[in-house]
Amino acid sequence: MPELDWTLAALCLSAFFAGVMNSVAGGGTLLTFPALLTYFSPLMPGASAAAFANGTSTVALFPGSVAGAIGYRKELRECRRFVLRMIGPSILGGFLGAWLVGLDPAAFAVLVPWLILTAAVLFVIQAPISKWVKRRAAAEGEQGEHHEPNWVTQSLVIGFQFLVAVYGGYFGAGIGILMLSALGFMGVGDIHRMNAVKTFLAAGINGASVVVFIQSGFVDWTIAWPMAIAAILGGYTGARVARRLPPVYVRYAVIVIGFSLAAFYFIR
Repeated sequence: MPELDWTLAALCLSAFFAGVMNSVAGGGTLLTFPALLTYFSPLMPGASAAAFANGTSTVALFPGSVAGAIGYRKELRECRRFVLRMIGPSILGGFLGAWLVGLDPAAFAVLVPWLILTAAVLFVIQAPISKWVKRRAAAEGEQGEHHEPNWVTQSLVIGFQFLVAVYGGYFGAGIGILMLSALGFMGVGDIHRMNAVKTFLAAGINGASVVVFIQSGFVDWTIAWPMAIAAILGGYTGARVARRLPPVYVRYAVIVIGFSLAAFYFIR
C-alpha cells in the first residue's frame, strides 16, 4: 500500500542517516530508535513497541558495525591479545543487557527518556574524552614503548567493559565513547588502534544483542532488512563524507537531536 511504502521509505531514510552518523561521529541509534518507536506505537502496547523498536534498530544497524570492524582488521591484528581478553566480557554483557529488555519490557519503556538523555550527555563529553585519549596515545608514542598495566587496572577495565556491554545490549547509543575512555588507560596504542578495538568490541556487543532480540521475537524482519541495507549505504557514504566534513558538526547534530528527543519523551 502507498502508506506502507512511504512509512518504509521514512524508516530507511532514518537508517541511512544513522549509518552516516555512525561512520562520522556515532549516535545512529538516536535516529532509528525514535523512528521505529513512532512506527510501532500505534500497532502494539507501549512496552512492546519500545522493545520492538530497540530490537529492530539493533538488527538494522548491526551489519554496519561488522563492516566497520572488518575495515580495521590490520589494526586489530596488532593488538589481538588485548582484543581476545576483552571480547568475552563484551559478549556476555551484551547478552545480559538484551535479556533484561525482554525480562521487563515495561521497565525499558519507562527508561527510554533517561536512556536517550544518557546518550546525549555522552556525546557532550565525547570531545574532551577524545582529546584526552589522543594526548595519552601521542605521549606513549613519543616514549616509543607501551607499558603493560598492572592486574588491578586490567581487572577494573575488564569489569568496566562488562558494564558498558550491559548498557550496550540494553540500549547502545554512546558505548563507543565509554570504551574509548577506558582504552586510554590500557596502553593499546595510537588512536587508530583504539578505534579498531572499540569498533570490534561494539560489534561483539551488538552481535550478542541481535541473537537475544531475534530469539525473543523483538524484530520486525519486513522492515529490518531494508533498513539494514540503507544503513550500510549510509555507512559507506559517511566514510566518504568524513574526509570532507568535520565530525564536530555531525556530533553537534547528534547532541541537539538527543536532547530534543529526551525532552519530547519526558513531556509525553
